[in-house]
Amino acid sequence: MTEHRYGLGDRGPAVAEIRTKLVQLGILPAIAEAAGHVDAPFDESVDQAVRQFQQRRGLTANGVVDAETYRVLDEARWRLGDRLLSYTAGHLLTGDDVATLQRRLMELGFEVDRVDGMYGPSTEHAVREFQHSVGAPADGTCGPATFKALARLSPIVTGGRADALRESERIHRSGPRLPGKVVVIDPGHGGADRGCSANGLSEAEIAFDLACRIEGRLEATGVRVYLSRGRDASPDEATRARFANETSADLVVSLHVDEHPNPHASGVATYYYGTAGHEDDIPSTLGERFAGLVQREIVARTDLRDCHTHAKTWDLLRYTRMPAVRIELGYVTNPSDAARISDPGFRDVVAEAIVVAVQRVYLPPEMDAPTGVLQLGELIR
Repeated sequence: MTEHRYGLGDRGPAVAEIRTKLVQLGILPAIAEAAGHVDAPFDESVDQAVRQFQQRRGLTANGVVDAETYRVLDEARWRLGDRLLSYTAGHLLTGDDVATLQRRLMELGFEVDRVDGMYGPSTEHAVREFQHSVGAPADGTCGPATFKALARLSPIVTGGRADALRESERIHRSGPRLPGKVVVIDPGHGGADRGCSANGLSEAEIAFDLACRIEGRLEATGVRVYLSRGRDASPDEATRARFANETSADLVVSLHVDEHPNPHASGVATYYYGTAGHEDDIPSTLGERFAGLVQREIVARTDLRDCHTHAKTWDLLRYTRMPAVRIELGYVTNPSDAARISDPGFRDVVAEAIVVAVQRVYLPPEMDAPTGVLQLGELIR
């Protein structure tokens, strides 16, 4: 099922399963004879329901059920208390129930990296700390007694974001200087996967060229830089995220360009981890701030249309343990954007904008500069 892609016009058992999941989530009307039939069609109603689900969950809203959308559909069926939750290395439990657990623990002040719906070591540690605080066996497994304790305490919880305070403190402790920081640059696609192609441009080549320009500039400031792939490699997003985690990177920058059937679509957008509009949404605070800095610096230094920043749950953003952003640098299907992207001088300007944004993440307010003003040669060494 998850190796295939399903969209308008498809039918069969897998489509029937997709329809059933959408009905269970209350997104698709419960028409029993259509939802349960093995030859049920992927029709317009399913297409709209899938797009609605993808939009809510921070996925690409294209109406296509690929491996990523199917996985998130499956995760959405779980509610806190439906099953025992525990940590198993190499086989993480994922689901909406885990996200709800993480959000409640975070509200209670226990340290969870972020609400990502994955029961990893950080979540297990937070569960143990919570269990210890309420006098329950601190085994890290979330069962009936732990669920009851959470339900009893959660109504009295009020206040701000403890995770945001911790992220802010980590940035403050790391200091404003760039030497010693670690940044992973992720050129999208690669190898046989060329990504978007139009007007003589290939996304994989653009991303790799821009990554090399950023790498050189960051290294000149004393940053240790890693590229997530070589020129001819094309790891999947989970592998790229695992690589970033293994390097203990401070930040991740993923580079892409976009395409659209409408040649008038244009502009730059930057994405960070989060599910805007979803009840369990607690975005990466520093990721959101970093995305804003990147977006504003690029817009200020170029004439690309400002398509703003947005929360998404793409695998690279979800699986990285550090703040990560994904930049969609214009549309290769737009002649004006394509002309800019193809210009090496323009790519130099973008590379400098991204490096300046990296520096500004660490600058305290009294040392920061207005957007578009700080130059590469002025960066702290």
